[in-house]
Amino acid sequence: VTRPGRKHGQPDVEIPVAEDLASVPGVPQNPVDVAFYSREYPLETQAIEKSADRQWAVKTYPKDMSEFLDGHDARMKPMYEEGLVSADVKPTGAPVAGEDLTEDIRRLARNLEFGEVGFTKHDRHYTFSGKKRWAKFEHAICLAYEQDYRMTQTGPGPEADRARFETYEVEQAGCLKIAEYIRSRGYRAQVHDGYDCSGPYIPLFVAAGLGQLGANGQLLSPHFGSRARLMLVTTDAPVTYDEPVDYGIHKFCQECQVCVNRCPGRALVRDKVWWRGVEKNKVIYDRCRPVMVTFHGCAVCMIVCPVQRYGMKPVMEHYVETGDVLGKGTDNLERYSIEGKGDFGTGELPQFDREFFEIPHGREEEWLFEKFKEKLSAEGVPSESELVEFASDVKKVLDKGETTFDIA
Repeated sequence: VTRPGRKHGQPDVEIPVAEDLASVPGVPQNPVDVAFYSREYPLETQAIEKSADRQWAVKTYPKDMSEFLDGHDARMKPMYEEGLVSADVKPTGAPVAGEDLTEDIRRLARNLEFGEVGFTKHDRHYTFSGKKRWAKFEHAICLAYEQDYRMTQTGPGPEADRARFETYEVEQAGCLKIAEYIRSRGYRAQVHDGYDCSGPYIPLFVAAGLGQLGANGQLLSPHFGSRARLMLVTTDAPVTYDEPVDYGIHKFCQECQVCVNRCPGRALVRDKVWWRGVEKNKVIYDRCRPVMVTFHGCAVCMIVCPVQRYGMKPVMEHYVETGDVLGKGTDNLERYSIEGKGDFGTGELPQFDREFFEIPHGREEEWLFEKFKEKLSAEGVPSESELVEFASDVKKVLDKGETTFDIA
């Protein structure tokens, strides 16, 4: 597989794919099933479907990040608000008949230091229910911005956490510039936020040939694996679509399994399953979320991935030469520390009690009713003041309405 260099202007990179790792471009899928589940059981954002744990997450998130996040939120808010209405902004230039903007946009994005840039159909099978009326335009520009390497390797911890949030700030500004450029060429553009996602972005990135889905549930791209933040810009500008690629990741992850074995919350599953028409490794949300929130976003599954640590080219070259996974079984790749729990080398995992994983489930209003039923069953009919308090809590949730924005 030949890919552009890591930075704009650098030579192309050739990545070998071992014969025993070859499968299909992109991801194995059944388009009929994908369409069925999208129609009958449409996807919804975690911020709505799992809203019960949002307030818990805000209260639980490490307090040493409070000051930083206040500043981060202040910097992000105007860019977020600009993105929300970006589809409504009229073009500032006039289009030229017969032109194709693909390479002009790609060149601009690379100059803005996006490490991966691809073009594909804006597949609305992967648009959240709460965003279907908001999301516009038929073409998707997939943009991945690399997260700082050194800071990321320090995770889980505040430095790696800051790297995550700082990357969102830079790429949000970059996407707004790309949208502005597209308008200057006579077309419309819409910026899809990195937090307030319009859907799961990874299927579009896979379709655009920018990587494949890893066992950790993240996009593994050629230069930096999953150490990147993903955003979309959709547009009605004329562009040419890229094609999905088989990097060998689909089968490589089954050989590797380092992230599965090293996950602190045991949230990753070894075997692939067919889910909503796609063959993939599923992540167990209820075992992932408590660890992520409590320990600075965790990201152990990112940190111990050899493709993230060493890059896809060295990893695949090593596999072709030896049949082994580079770094597997070594502390250089697999060791990590968790504040308050200790240092964990190869084969060692932290222990958590059952209560650690007992977090609010489902939608916020559903969780309130669930806790009310438990109280009613355990203590009998509540007092009038308790009923009033319960009704007041439910009303607050209903008055607040549904929001798709959630940074925790």
